[in-house]
Amino acid sequence: MEKKNHSEIPTDLSGDAVVEISNELKKLLADVFALYLKTKNFHWHMSGPHFRDYHLLLDEHGTQIFAMTDDIAERARKIGGITLHSISDISKHQRLKDNNSERVAPEKMLAELCADNQELTRSLRSAHELCDKHNDVATASLIENWIDETERRKWFLSETLSDR
Repeated sequence: MEKKNHSEIPTDLSGDAVVEISNELKKLLADVFALYLKTKNFHWHMSGPHFRDYHLLLDEHGTQIFAMTDDIAERARKIGGITLHSISDISKHQRLKDNNSERVAPEKMLAELCADNQELTRSLRSAHELCDKHNDVATASLIENWIDETERRKWFLSETLSDR
């Protein structure tokens, strides 16, 4: 049996494309983990008269966000890149800001998550442009779905805030 050469790139993308796209996927993955944890944090610390609705909404969002993590990491590996290894690696690459406040008003939680989802949408669009540049249609296709999901979360959050 022939031993696989681990330096071979398992894709027809150029070496530069693999480096650029996998680095962008690493930043996206860090942002998605940061957004996941913030969403769960706000889910856990929600209070007030709309507790049940907001609590359930954020739980649904958290589940959807977490589901993105494996797809992002596996795509980076599939093209021959590396991905995140630890919490400190996440914090080194994330662009979305953490919220370590002990108490946050429910409306501020929703507004912050709305803004974070909007920022993630911008980052996803930028990553899509990079994939287009390198003709990486598979990663671009995944990103299109993630953009749709992220825009939907932002829409739900903004609609929830619009009745205030």
